[in-house]
Amino acid sequence: MKVSALELLVRKQEKTERLGRREIEEIQLRKLNGLLGRERERGGFYGGLPERLSSLSELARLPFTTEQDLLEQGNRMVLLSQSKIERIRTEETSGTTGQAKRVYYSAADNERTISFFTAGLSELVQPGETTMICMPFSGQGGLGELIAEAIRRLGARSIPAGIGKSYGELLEILEGECPETFVGMPIPLLSLLRLRPETPLKRALISADVCPEAVKGEIERRLGNRLYPHYGSRETGLGGAVTCPAFFGMHFRENDIIGEIVDKSGKVLSVGEWGELVITTIQAEAMPLIRYRTGDYTRILPGSCPCGCELFRLDTVTRLSRRSELSMHELDEEAFRIPELIDYRARLVDGTLRLEGYVGRPGGKLPKELGGYPADWRLKEVSMEDFPCYPAKRSLLVEPERKADNRNKTL
Repeated sequence: MKVSALELLVRKQEKTERLGRREIEEIQLRKLNGLLGRERERGGFYGGLPERLSSLSELARLPFTTEQDLLEQGNRMVLLSQSKIERIRTEETSGTTGQAKRVYYSAADNERTISFFTAGLSELVQPGETTMICMPFSGQGGLGELIAEAIRRLGARSIPAGIGKSYGELLEILEGECPETFVGMPIPLLSLLRLRPETPLKRALISADVCPEAVKGEIERRLGNRLYPHYGSRETGLGGAVTCPAFFGMHFRENDIIGEIVDKSGKVLSVGEWGELVITTIQAEAMPLIRYRTGDYTRILPGSCPCGCELFRLDTVTRLSRRSELSMHELDEEAFRIPELIDYRARLVDGTLRLEGYVGRPGGKLPKELGGYPADWRLKEVSMEDFPCYPAKRSLLVEPERKADNRNKTL
């Protein structure tokens, strides 16, 4: 098997011919100590940490950074002047405080992300082809813009479909532009493939949301190719981990980010154990994070990747559930086994799931239970004026009972 594009990128960035675990950890410790030195000199949020560590194992002694720290102390984590900040990505919290989580990026930070995207996309995007990007476009340094630049560097053409378009508008792009590749979230892709089984699409990179196995399997059957999963977040600089042509987990961006897996108490877990992903962004120029608890649940896969790359690989990444034992991706795993389903929105009200959305055609029966809860279905036949039920990440809304009504309807 050929060497993965990500490994070749890291070798080039770090000026090394070999990239074994020893070399990776030497790179990480050197950059970590450089970061700690910057933080001590700056004297901001992390100014009280040690100036250097003698080994990576000592990282576990440092305190965690939480989302609340980011909300309340984020400005103190910035190491550059405002004139050198190219982009600020803001995310409103779901709480009642009205606070916004802001992550800052320099031009160099965004360039590293473009390079990472270029490496990952090069495994499926071919020169001269067209890629449909169903991600947010929001101006310079936006996610869609960074992906489009990576595709341009590969000698391919991009279609900025963005988010917020109706099914009719999306299908018009598919039929008019005939893109060979797709970059976006998994459920909108499945919806398009169910609406138009005859598709020009051949390959896809999915990101920004969890892809249930049932959804992944159907998309791959319809495309005739394996999917390329990617994991990223604002905190990782948008790019975090991406699969290689071996399709055996997502290689982590280890020369830029140190990843740890911890349990609920904060104890660092061994390779292969499931827990919360904690990141330290050792390459970030504008706003490095040290031992940030992401709230994402995953594990580092044990053993070696068939591609030969020794960068750690993440398994499937999901969100830690805080309000319910049931998660949206678990619902999706069951719900999208219904072949007529195009999309739906879910609310959990006093122990009953209330599900509203679209089907492609009438007929068939809906399950009376989903995820172990009674299911109250309210579905209509999809029209081309309808929009995907979630413009971004899918989420299960948990709310108090409003009205007792457990009727189930056929499609």
